[in-house]
Amino acid sequence: MLTDSLKELRDQHARSVRASVEAVARVRPDQLDSGTPCAGWRLRDLLEHMIAQNHGFAAAARGSGDADAWAVRASDDPVADYRASADDVLAGFAAEDVFERALLLPEVLPDRGIPAHLAIGFHLVDSVVHAWDVAQSIGETVTLDPDVAEAALRIALAVPDGPERTAPGAAFAPALSVPEETPTLDQILLLLGRSPNWPN
Repeated sequence: MLTDSLKELRDQHARSVRASVEAVARVRPDQLDSGTPCAGWRLRDLLEHMIAQNHGFAAAARGSGDADAWAVRASDDPVADYRASADDVLAGFAAEDVFERALLLPEVLPDRGIPAHLAIGFHLVDSVVHAWDVAQSIGETVTLDPDVAEAALRIALAVPDGPERTAPGAAFAPALSVPEETPTLDQILLLLGRSPNWPN
């Protein structure tokens, strides 16, 4: 039986994914070659990465450890494919027994499982940050529910900030300084190595 805290976490995760869907839905085909806060990635590259991550986490939530589920594939319609991938990951984490299992995340820990409540937290913060990435890439912004932002901040504060952040392919850049009175979303971005003032 799910505890109230796990029900809340799953609800916050679902809202973070829906926020990313809303951001992606605003992307026009002529914007797919735009730059992004992810160094070296066009918006198309970012969306294809996000699609792959959703399908990978969905597979993990269903008990699969197949690394191929995480493979980035070219997309002719990244906006529609992203929406489908978001439905996939939400369905995966909706399983009643998902929090009773350790999930296999080949990109994080290839040789052992991760408790599902941690895995869904990883995906929550990923969804929040990538929603912002997409919005910034098209000159817009993203507004989060306050409790979703607070949940993402707690997770961001727990992300290790060591030399692994400078390794090729690292999920996040080294943390930046967080001034006092910084808004919650900006705190998350700074902790995960992004400048809220991108591209400046």
